[in-house]
Amino acid sequence: MKLIRRITAIAVGLSLLNITACGAKKGAAVDEISLSAGSIVKSQGAAEAISGYSPKALFKAKQGLESPILTNIFCADPTAVEYNGRLYVYGTNDNQQYLEKSDSDNTYECIKSFVIISTDDMVNWRFEGIIDTATIAPWIMASWAPSVTSRVEEDGLTHFYLYFSNSGAGVGVLTATDPAGPWSDPLGKPLIYAGMPGLADCPNPFDPGVCIDDDGVGWLAFGGGRASDGTDYLPGSMRICRLGSDMISVDSDFVKIKAPYSFEASELNYIGGTFVYTYNSSWDPRDRWDIDGTEAPSACSMCYMTTKTPLDSDSWEYKGQYLKNPGDLGLGYSNNHTHLQKFDGDYYLLYHTLTLDKELNTGHGFRSLCVAPCEVDEKKAVISECEADLKGDMQIKRFDPYSVCRAETAYLSDCEYVEDGGEIYVKCAENGVIALKNVDFKGGSGIFAAGVRGKGSIEIRLDSFDSEPAAVISFDCDEFTAVYDEVEIKKVHDVYFVMSGDFEFDEWQFIKG
Repeated sequence: MKLIRRITAIAVGLSLLNITACGAKKGAAVDEISLSAGSIVKSQGAAEAISGYSPKALFKAKQGLESPILTNIFCADPTAVEYNGRLYVYGTNDNQQYLEKSDSDNTYECIKSFVIISTDDMVNWRFEGIIDTATIAPWIMASWAPSVTSRVEEDGLTHFYLYFSNSGAGVGVLTATDPAGPWSDPLGKPLIYAGMPGLADCPNPFDPGVCIDDDGVGWLAFGGGRASDGTDYLPGSMRICRLGSDMISVDSDFVKIKAPYSFEASELNYIGGTFVYTYNSSWDPRDRWDIDGTEAPSACSMCYMTTKTPLDSDSWEYKGQYLKNPGDLGLGYSNNHTHLQKFDGDYYLLYHTLTLDKELNTGHGFRSLCVAPCEVDEKKAVISECEADLKGDMQIKRFDPYSVCRAETAYLSDCEYVEDGGEIYVKCAENGVIALKNVDFKGGSGIFAAGVRGKGSIEIRLDSFDSEPAAVISFDCDEFTAVYDEVEIKKVHDVYFVMSGDFEFDEWQFIKG
């Protein structure tokens, strides 16, 4: 995958040298700027106010929504893992299909990569890059529907294992020691493939779901398609197996999960000593149902089953439906794929909808990641039905403006991300907006600095994209430069960076005082 840049602070002495060389004024506050740009200069003066822009992402702010998570990238089939206080989310890169075939329906065959994003507050998300599966594992046909887990290994490092669908024909696995990569292909071939011994009645062994139990043992579920007997009710094409100690081999027979009206979208969780298997039910008519105490799930909804003994096929118990199809929730009918994730003590449900596809009037089935709070009884391993109304109200802490922040962090954005020399930047080629939610200026602000390259301006607007600018910085620089100016901000605000020009935006920072 493309390397993700890590910001390093400039030594104060070097910063002062660069300030002096560029002829900018210096002071105690300026000395604190820790952007990684090679030089620091004052803004070239206030630019003319930006007007006439029409950012496509602002429906989210106008309607008070917290989903879709990304407003500038189509992405689907979420999975997630927590690491060092951040939640890392991975998804099928629908945007790749959109960029190659935007005028035709999303048929997925162009998708050979995954999107990575992360958050520590559940509202402001940082783009971490793309996993270029086609380059890492050139044997693939396509790559969809990832499932990720992690485990501390004997070398003392946390290892990440990302399982994915090789089109509908099998499952591959990538590994890394950092959730943002770089990733590698340890096998050079599929882990699971159609027709392998034990999978004669599993026509589409794809859509993996992985979990690790309390003993550190890995488990993998997968499957899809109609079994050879042609039945709708219990097709029996879903499977589970125990993984080897290396997490890249199979260490048991393949066991059927007799999931009623099963279709695709396997995921696994291990909650309080119980295995929780989730899956997407089919579109078939519910003309048969004989499981006492439960109701037949609605079409293409998300359902779950539980067991304490996953390799005993008859031990799996159907528990119910926990998410209707997004169309039944007023969010557009599509396929359905979710991931249940605990983070900072609470459970969340990651899923996808066609919301952004509708807002941008593409009409071709390009999906967007969403998240909603979800109630889980850990003692009973019971998932309550999730409403998923896009509103959420999920922010678990206010955003800190005083640390260096990568520009690809946003509550909403309509900008493009570009890679140059292994680093990721925001590309502003026309008027654009980046917004962050609930930014806490408890210490006040006296300076704003932005690492930029090119010619343009950035307006800082508070609480609304159409408010009067609190400050404007303008610049014209051939190399990345930290451009700064005075700005007085106090209390808590939503912050909008409204941009004009042709430049790359690397990082930003507010200084107290």
